[in-house]
Amino acid sequence: MLVDDITIRVHAGKGGDGRVSFQKVKMSLGPTGASGGHGGDVLFEGVSDIGALSQFRNHKDFKATSGEMGNAQFRDGARGMPLTLKIPVGTVIHNLDTGVSREILKIGEQFLIAKGGRGGRGNFFFRSSTNTSPDEYEPGKPGEAYEVRLELRLIADVGFVGLPNVGKSSLLNCLTRANAKVANYAFTTLEPNLGAYFDLIIADIPGLIEGASAGRGLGVKFLRHVARTKVLFHLISAESEDPKHDYDIVRAELASFDPLLSAKDEYVFVSKSDLVPATRVDEICQLLHALPISVDNETTLKKVRAILDKITKEKQA
Repeated sequence: MLVDDITIRVHAGKGGDGRVSFQKVKMSLGPTGASGGHGGDVLFEGVSDIGALSQFRNHKDFKATSGEMGNAQFRDGARGMPLTLKIPVGTVIHNLDTGVSREILKIGEQFLIAKGGRGGRGNFFFRSSTNTSPDEYEPGKPGEAYEVRLELRLIADVGFVGLPNVGKSSLLNCLTRANAKVANYAFTTLEPNLGAYFDLIIADIPGLIEGASAGRGLGVKFLRHVARTKVLFHLISAESEDPKHDYDIVRAELASFDPLLSAKDEYVFVSKSDLVPATRVDEICQLLHALPISVDNETTLKKVRAILDKITKEKQA
């Protein structure tokens, strides 16, 4: 199952302690203790893998390595290795200790979440005209540690929305090389499915029901993903007894979750149009200003592809 909201703990590395050491060569006596290495940082890096957060399901505590202790003969200790955690593009990083949030929007984009501790100074740095043989040193500073919530919000060009079992996954499979599970029962899709139509990313959002924005059914777990899509394809089943009511339910849940969703560009389609009489399909299409489609009718699919081609050109403009 897709992990799209999880809390972990990150620890940057501790700085290495400074060294107390003295020169043993005659005529060159004096302190030679060097500084410890800085602790390793913890960073997040964006990747294309939508399932990258699954690595945090069973392991929730992540630590970068500490810096090494300073050496003799003015040789500083080695720095701790940074720890880079891969997260999907579209993830919002919430620092629960500082209240600061940051989004990762590009592949390869990095964000420093916890800075490693500074290495302590060795006794060489405490020498003076009145203290030529200091035995003082600084311990390394601890690295930053934070509790972090990672919230994935899919970034897609087109999002398929609608009540359960209206044919969203079937349409995605026809338009792309996605292999989304399809079956004739509600909530077949339990996590978002992604497909690529040339340069467009299409997301099949699991079915919404009345009260989803308040937590019913799959609840707000997947409504957050709709918020990041640019265009909505709203599917209404031709088999519905009250298609206008079905349409209004989904629109109301989108608006309740985020009023900005109501302002997104939307195309309405009457799916499964081959399963009911043509007169009934025409009636629903006129009522909802929709286009009839069927995954078994190539003519209707060409009309959907034409809309996707138009969106592609607008994206590239």
